[in-house]
Amino acid sequence: MGAQTVDESAETKAFLIAEGGVDIDERILGRITTPASGPGAGLTSFFLLFNGHRVRLGIKHGSRLKASLEGNEVVIRDHEKEIVRGSLEDAIAHCPGQAYITVSEVCIFDCQYCPVPLLRGSVKSQSDVEMAISRILADPTLASKLKAIALTSGVEKSAQHEAERIAAIVHTLREKYDLPIGVSVYPTPNSTKLLKDAGADEIKYNVETMDRQLFEQMCPGLSLDFILKALKDAVEIFGRNKVFSNILVGLGEDDLSIINGMCELIKIGVIPILRAVVEHPLRAETGMRRPDAERLLRLARKERKLLDKYGLRADIAKTMCAPCTGCDLMPHRDV
Repeated sequence: MGAQTVDESAETKAFLIAEGGVDIDERILGRITTPASGPGAGLTSFFLLFNGHRVRLGIKHGSRLKASLEGNEVVIRDHEKEIVRGSLEDAIAHCPGQAYITVSEVCIFDCQYCPVPLLRGSVKSQSDVEMAISRILADPTLASKLKAIALTSGVEKSAQHEAERIAAIVHTLREKYDLPIGVSVYPTPNSTKLLKDAGADEIKYNVETMDRQLFEQMCPGLSLDFILKALKDAVEIFGRNKVFSNILVGLGEDDLSIINGMCELIKIGVIPILRAVVEHPLRAETGMRRPDAERLLRLARKERKLLDKYGLRADIAKTMCAPCTGCDLMPHRDV
């Protein structure tokens, strides 16, 4: 298989994201990851680097896509047709290059696309977080690759309690490490100032969907208007190109809803992260459908045009999803 053009590589990545996973012998993998937050929580995956693109693939036994190790390369085939070949990347903690740590693997909210409330995970203390980073820094190979710290969290008791706890952790980490720190939590009236004052560099508040009817259905008890206000305030405090928000693709919305939603966020200085939904077995009743490659490409290219129009850059982010790119087609990096 010859070298792919930039557009062909983006199309290949879109195809892999749409498929979601490959059938692979786990014994050939290096450091695999099991996310503890978000729609993909509890599902095992690995990272593949090819032609300058990174993709996170689930381990999906029985998939039409088969992956094998040939020399130092992983080759993925669809039946006998070679789709891509690339190299494995170590996930330092959840993703390459970052200590990306889920603090509370539990949540009092019951968003219908998210398995976290059903998984009953653990809650990390401040010392747990510090210990996880210390273990990374004690390994010379991993320490040399560590470029950022990212914290994400469910909601253990209340959004305010979580924001205060994360801010305390950020404050301690800022005093110890000269690394960019990003935070993704549910907002509160004072969470943005709390986290900025504690030393966070970038922030993410997820809208999940900008379709108001879908939001009410998927996120009972939460307020889209409140999240949007928090995002607008976050841009004023953190600055442009430092505030992000996930928009899930495949909840049942149409393209126009996503495009209008992206435009609304970008106009106030927020960079959207378009995230393909994960059809998690614990949330099978929701009717989510993973988007196909064509739709992912179409929306990512539209986002690139909108970001360019309003002077935002997705490729200067230092923490969380935008520099990782494993789960998404990222403007200015992939398209």
